[in-house]
Amino acid sequence: MERIKKGDLVQVISGADAAAARRDGKKAQGTVQRLIPGYRIDRRHRKVSRDHTKDRLVVHGVNLIIKHQRRTGNVRTQVGRIEMEAPIHVSNVMLVCPSCKKATRVGFRTFEDGSKTRFCKRCDEVIE
Repeated sequence: MERIKKGDLVQVISGADAAAARRDGKKAQGTVQRLIPGYRIDRRHRKVSRDHTKDRLVVHGVNLIIKHQRRTGNVRTQVGRIEMEAPIHVSNVMLVCPSCKKATRVGFRTFEDGSKTRFCKRCDEVIE
């Protein structure tokens, strides 16, 4: 089970976006759009196993970059300057608890029936 899932509200705690938000007196927050798992690659460029140190995620409205796209043939693609979100490393974000509305660490609880849930370490509430 992952600490952060798609659709979770997260807060950026380190990096350029977090520093810019602190200067403005705000918090850099957004929902997770996509998770990009990291893999170990062998010398033949095959995925060997999961590498959790390389896990990244895309957060809506955070880490914006501008991609310059030009027309390529007759393909209908968006042309010009495209603003899009770039991936961020998982260690640079913290989950925002839905009940206490603060950035918190995530813990796990295993029940007798074998089910496993996430919980907020700050207010001790279960995160859906």
